[in-house]
Formats: sequence, structure tokens, C-alpha cells
Amino acid sequence: MSPLNDRADHAGHTAIAGAATGGTAEAVQDLDRLILLGIVADLRRRTRLRDGGPHDPGAVAQDLAAAPRHQWIVGHWLAALHEHGMVSRHDAGGYHGPHAPRRAELAEARARMESARAALGYSAELADLMLRSLRELPALLRDEVGVQALLYPDGEPATAEAVYRGNLISRYLNAAAADVLRDLAERTGRPLRILELGAGIGATTADLLPALDGHPVEFYLFTDLSPFFLDTARRRFGAGFLRYALLDIARDLPHQPGGLDLVVAATMAHNAPHVGRLLDQIAALLAPGGRVVLIETVREHPQSLTSMPFALSTAAGPPERYDGRAGTTRTYLRREEWLAALEDSGLRVDVDLPRQGDPLTALSQRLFVATADH
Repeated sequence: MSPLNDRADHAGHTAIAGAATGGTAEAVQDLDRLILLGIVADLRRRTRLRDGGPHDPGAVAQDLAAAPRHQWIVGHWLAALHEHGMVSRHDAGGYHGPHAPRRAELAEARARMESARAALGYSAELADLMLRSLRELPALLRDEVGVQALLYPDGEPATAEAVYRGNLISRYLNAAAADVLRDLAERTGRPLRILELGAGIGATTADLLPALDGHPVEFYLFTDLSPFFLDTARRRFGAGFLRYALLDIARDLPHQPGGLDLVVAATMAHNAPHVGRLLDQIAALLAPGGRVVLIETVREHPQSLTSMPFALSTAAGPPERYDGRAGTTRTYLRREEWLAALEDSGLRVDVDLPRQGDPLTALSQRLFVATADH
């Protein structure tokens, strides 16, 4: 891997210096288990799974009075529970024999959550989000409560900030990404032109902007699908070289071929119906030597099962995918798939972090940086 990879990794670890990462894998497993136990306990209590079975996911969803657009989530949960040995799947289809969590088992999982969240640098708001999502499962499934209400209680971004910025892996990845931008700014002999896709509450933006201090910037275009996020960003970051625009990555990107020095997509490129097409479009926007910075989850952990699927549901059910995820309910691409997709789009991968063997890999979030050589 390139010297840029070494530099970015050093910057990332400097940002979390002093944090003990040796217990990261165990902490992740503890949080995953808490959510799995909560889901299986709820399904056993409220559905026909408590009898002999086997039962089709659709029938289980009916027991839960799931809204039509959320019915697919029940099957998604059952597949995850089966993967982790908490429910059996019949050869002919259908699920049966759910694990019956004991009260002491649930209490222990709840107690371990506190030490796990501390080990991962998760704030109290993130722990509260996990517990609230479990309590609200019935209302979430019936579409009476939206996941946005959990992420932004009272319209405030503190909980979302904890999810997307205020934790160990986000601090590492954002610091590494900021150093990549700093390196680019030092190398480019003209004012930078930057596009950020799906910038959300600006959790990554907030760490990137300081890297531009002292460097000329023509514009930094902050985009998102939601006016709520644009309004929040305007209040947070102001104007100057920052511009704001609504943008849906499922449609065409801005038409400025070969004109951008950097495209940033933090925890959002997986939302594209076809990741390869998105990367092709990004590659076409980059000037020679321009870079794309991706922060991506490469494996769906159970701890996101009570939030992410609800955020992805469309009026017709699961989001449509036309790449390697077609015909599945997979949310994320694997690391190898991202690397191949970047290469297929004519982009040279210069950064792929965390390194193999780093305890942070247990969190399954990665930074990819690729350069346009055209």
C-alpha cells in the first residue's frame, strides 16, 4: 500500500492515542448479542414462533402487525438470528425453535453493554438509542414511530452525532480522512474543488474542514437528500467557501466532468442502487490526480438491526439493488467488493484502513481512498 496509507493510519491512531483497543472485538460481540437477545425475546413473546413451527417470515410479520413496507425486516432479522444460532431454519423454509433468553441472561447482556460502550468510546446517547430501539420495536414495525425520531429526538442531532462521530472508530477514520485531504491540499497548486455526498449532519465534514486551514478553496459543496440536514449544516458551518445543495445519488450527480479534486462519501455510498455506477460517475467528475474518500461499513452487525433496516425501507419494502446485492436484503458491500468496484471504475486504491490485524477491524468500518490517474 502507498505511503499515503501509512500517513493516514498514523493520523488516525494519533487521534485515539491513549485509548485501549485490545478488547474491541469482545465489546462488539457484547453489543451485538444484546440486540439479538432483545429481538429473539420479542419474537418469541409476540409471535407464533413460540410453538413448534416452522413458520414463514411473512406469517411472523403478520403476528407483529408489521406495516407492509417493513414486513421484509422480519425475514431479515430471522436470517440474522439463524446466522448466530438463535433460531433454526427448516430445510423446506420457515423458522422454528427460537432461543428462549433467561431473565438472568438478559440482565447480564444489559450489564455488559455499559462496559462495551465505554470500551468502544460510545456515548451514553448511543447506548440509550440501542435500548430505546428495542423498546420501540413494536411501534417501529407498525410504522407508528420512525427511526429518525430515535436518531434526532426533539429535532436535535446529539444522538446522531454520537453514532457518526463521537466514538473510537469514527475518530480514527475521520482523522485519517482529514490527513488525506491535508495531503491533497499541500500537493494541489490551485484552489480546491470539493463535493461531499450525503453529508448528513456533517459528522465527517466537521473533521475535514480544519484540514483546509491555510489552503485556498474554490468551493466545498455540501449535499444531502434532506433539507433538514442542509439547514442544520448552514447553522453549524456557515458560508464562506461552503455551498449547499439538495442531491439524490440515485439520480445523476452534478455535471462537472473532470473538474473536482475530491469527492467525499462518508457512510452513505452503500445507499446507491448500483455502487459501480456511482463510482463510475464519481471517477468521471475527478480531475487527474483527484481523489475519492469513502468511509464504509463492510459488514452488517446485529447492533444495527433495530435501526438501519427501518431507515432503508421504502414504500415498496426493501431498497432496490442492482449490483452484487441484487435479490438480497444486504445493506453493505464487503471490503473485497469495494476494492474491486473502485478498480473497475478506473480508480487506484491508495488507502485501505484499518490495517489487517488492527483491533479496530472488529468494528467493520473502513476508509478507502482512491485516485483518478486519467
